[in-house]
Amino acid sequence: MRLLALAAAALSLVGSTAGAPTIAGCPVFPASNVWNQPVDKLPVAANSAQVIASIGLDAPLHADFGSGLYNGQSIGIPYVVVHGRSTPKSHLTFDYADESDRGPYPIPRNVPIEGYPNPDDGDRHALIVDRDTCHLDELYALRHTASGWAAGSGAIWSLRSNALRPAGWTSADAAGLPIFPGLARWADAATGRIDHALRFTASKTRRAYIYPARHYASDSSDPSLPPMGLRVRLKASFDISTFPPQARIVLTALKKYGMILADNGSPWFISGAPSPHWSNDQLHTLGQVTGSDFEVVDTSSLRP
Repeated sequence: MRLLALAAAALSLVGSTAGAPTIAGCPVFPASNVWNQPVDKLPVAANSAQVIASIGLDAPLHADFGSGLYNGQSIGIPYVVVHGRSTPKSHLTFDYADESDRGPYPIPRNVPIEGYPNPDDGDRHALIVDRDTCHLDELYALRHTASGWAAGSGAIWSLRSNALRPAGWTSADAAGLPIFPGLARWADAATGRIDHALRFTASKTRRAYIYPARHYASDSSDPSLPPMGLRVRLKASFDISTFPPQARIVLTALKKYGMILADNGSPWFISGAPSPHWSNDQLHTLGQVTGSDFEVVDTSSLRP
């Protein structure tokens, strides 16, 4: 209860100026990074209504993260912070080696894997923050084999840089984006604010990508479908005053920073990291928000 009270009290700080989010003494990318730039003052895209309809006007917003376990696994995409200098480095075998960074990767013995221990459940992402180098190491479909670690794909990011993946490259995410900066993390929410965009999924996407995405994951050229990298925001007119504190923190971020389409999946599912401090009951109230409450942002002017 004390944590919830602190979060509620801190909501009064939401309107103040924020710098780049940080973790373990490292920035979560520069303040000028696209993930950290507010979009509440940018214009609405001309095709907003059409694209929102294609994602789902009546589909509810869903927090794909929370506390506790579901089917034996934590709810959300976990991450771990390591000291890279003392963590064993691993060279991996990749399914998509031509679009993966070779590494080596600092993988601790107890690395948390999305979907673990169920081998066929989820994308098995592993997100590793190296506090010694301020690097972010992300892996998709991570598994341990008789010959060592293997993964579908992998990407290494400098948390001090705005550099993107090469054009056409995937990452550990379908859109070629980093995953970690788009997670709703309790360390942020506990302060009463989330000062960055969030990551979300849609069930059908277009064979296209826009900045900052670098990769598509569709065969459809239907112009009504969203491209990877699409940015949407909660309409300013949507009343969030009756929502509980944790839901209000998320909704405030969605008004100011919006969310970026990063993968195919259930419509309007927001990504986050699991934590025992999340209230599943509070997060469940986000389902009162539907696709019709969002608009597509014209991000053509948005660059670091």
